[in-house]
Amino acid sequence: MAELQLLTTWSEPLLRTAQVLLILLLAWLVQRLVTRGISRLGGHYPQLPQELLLPLRGGLRWLIMGSAFMLVLERLGVSAEVLWTALTGFAAVAAVAFFAIWSVLSNLFCAVLIFALGPFRLGDVVELVDSSDKLGPKGRVVSINLFYTTLSDVSADNLGALIQVPNSLFFQKAVRRWRGADFPASTPNSH
Repeated sequence: MAELQLLTTWSEPLLRTAQVLLILLLAWLVQRLVTRGISRLGGHYPQLPQELLLPLRGGLRWLIMGSAFMLVLERLGVSAEVLWTALTGFAAVAAVAFFAIWSVLSNLFCAVLIFALGPFRLGDVVELVDSSDKLGPKGRVVSINLFYTTLSDVSADNLGALIQVPNSLFFQKAVRRWRGADFPASTPNSH
């Protein structure tokens, strides 16, 4: 009798542990098969760009592992309805927050690109040009920070006025650039 009670006490946790391990093993195998299939697809069709295959591989990996995680939580007694409600609520809040800070993130990322790629430097004169050759802000670069690039206006009527241009604009419009000392001497400039 005591052996039967001991067996019943341990059978449920052992069964759940085996189910969780089976779910994780199957998820890992499916993820490996999908990754291998996508790699073979890329090898069979060389015209498919790697820039497409890499995010596809990563996205499917996250989808498979996330589904496995949800199944494991469900096997451990967490309600699927509660999980999906929490997941969709989190996704909705994340989407709203992402759109709310999009311009800030865009300017931060563009600042990193300006520092890394060096399309212009401190002391250069830059001018933003719209697609219709309409001239935008023009000035000598006096400061570059994470949100703005500060230009000292070089036009005769606003000589020395500071213009703060969001960093993302330098990647949305055409930019004319004169290296520091190469700016025409006939145009008055500061510094």
